[in-house]
Amino acid sequence: MKTILACTDGSAYAPSVYDHSAWAARRTGAAIQVLHMLDPHRERAAQVDLSGAIGPDTGSELLAELADLEEKKNRLAREQGKLLLAAALRHLRDAGIENASTLQQHGELVESVIRMEETADLVVIGKRGQSADFAKLHLGSSLERVIRGSIRPVLVASRSFQPIEKFLIAYDGGPSIEKAIRFAIDNPLLKGLACHILRAGRLDDKAAWFLNEAAEKLRSAGYAVTSEMIAGAPEETIASAVENHSANLLVMGAYGHSRIRQLMVGSTTTALIRTCRIPVLMFR
Repeated sequence: MKTILACTDGSAYAPSVYDHSAWAARRTGAAIQVLHMLDPHRERAAQVDLSGAIGPDTGSELLAELADLEEKKNRLAREQGKLLLAAALRHLRDAGIENASTLQQHGELVESVIRMEETADLVVIGKRGQSADFAKLHLGSSLERVIRGSIRPVLVASRSFQPIEKFLIAYDGGPSIEKAIRFAIDNPLLKGLACHILRAGRLDDKAAWFLNEAAEKLRSAGYAVTSEMIAGAPEETIASAVENHSANLLVMGAYGHSRIRQLMVGSTTTALIRTCRIPVLMFR
C-alpha cells in the first residue's frame, strides 16, 4: 500500500497540508499518515535538576512545584497534539479520505521523517511552520533539512490549496530533475495534467538537446507538453514562467549545491519556495 506522510504542527498551513495530501491520495490511491512531533526539549524538561539554576537555599517544595508545572506543560502539549490530530482526521474524512491514520512522536521532525519515509512514497509539509515569520516570508526551520535529507519526493504545500491542472518543470539537466521526469512517467500523481517544461539560465545547443529529449519522454508517456528556453537568472525566470503559464504546481530538483556554496551565492531552491505562491514538488 502506498503511503503519504503528512507533517503537521497545527500552524496556519496545516489545513493546506491536509488538502494537498488528500489531492495526492485521490490521484495515487495512497493512504495518508499524519505525523505530529512533540518538542523533545519540553519532554525532558521535567527531568532537569533545577536546584543549581534557582539557588541552593530554595526549599524542596518550590522545586517540587516547578517539576509539577513542567509535567503539566508536557501533558498539555500531548493533549493539544491529540486534538490537532483528531482535527486532521476530520478534515481528511470531510475531503473524502477514509484511509488515514495519525501518529504522535517525541523527537526531531527531520529524524522522524527520514526514518518513516522508508515506508512512504511522498512527504507533504507546509512551507512555513508555527514559529515562522510570515511577514518576512521566512520558511519553516525544518523545511530545508527535511528536503535535503529525504529520499522521497517532498511536496511543499502553499498557503491554501487550489485545483492543480498544470505543472511546470524547472529543467536544469541534473540528476534530481531527471528523477522528477522519471517520477512523472512512472507515478500516477501527475498523469492527465498539462505540462510546461522550462530551461532557464545559460543556454546552448547541448541544453536545447537535453530539454527536447526530456519533453519527448513526457509526450511518449501521454503528457501534453510545451517547452521553452529562457536566458536569465533561474529564480526570476522560473517565477515569471509560473505566472505566465498559469501553472498550479512547480516541479524541480532541490538544493543542487552544498550548504557552503548556498551561503556564498544563495539558493535558487530557497528563493523559489519562498516567493512562489503555488505548491512545489521537490526531488533530491
